[in-house]
Amino acid sequence: MEQIIVNRIYQDDCVIGVMNYKDVRMFTLELPSKGNLPNISCIPEGKYICNKIVSPSLGECINVGNVPGRTYIRIHKGNYTSQIQGCILVGDSLKDINGDGIVDVTNSKVAFDKLMEAVPSRFELVII
Repeated sequence: MEQIIVNRIYQDDCVIGVMNYKDVRMFTLELPSKGNLPNISCIPEGKYICNKIVSPSLGECINVGNVPGRTYIRIHKGNYTSQIQGCILVGDSLKDINGDGIVDVTNSKVAFDKLMEAVPSRFELVII
């Protein structure tokens, strides 16, 4: 099974990461680490089976399965931590776009579309 690797950097107000898959590299943005609590925390480091899906609320996205104690974890478009409820956003760079003092990801739609084109319909996400 194909693997996508995310190397994380933990901050007090967010978790940023670098996602690598073949020649595709982008940044990730997650909520801060708060003990894997639903809707307010990033997911734990580990290996997760992912599938491309269409969500009624998010449209095209990637479902991150087998997260302990959590459901509906997705990789999807978005720029700000305020747009996350435990999911993972992708972008092509990091910048405080909205001036709230928390790092955001930029050009999320472009990065997400590039990711969806590159990855298979089912893969393993490895978060370290």
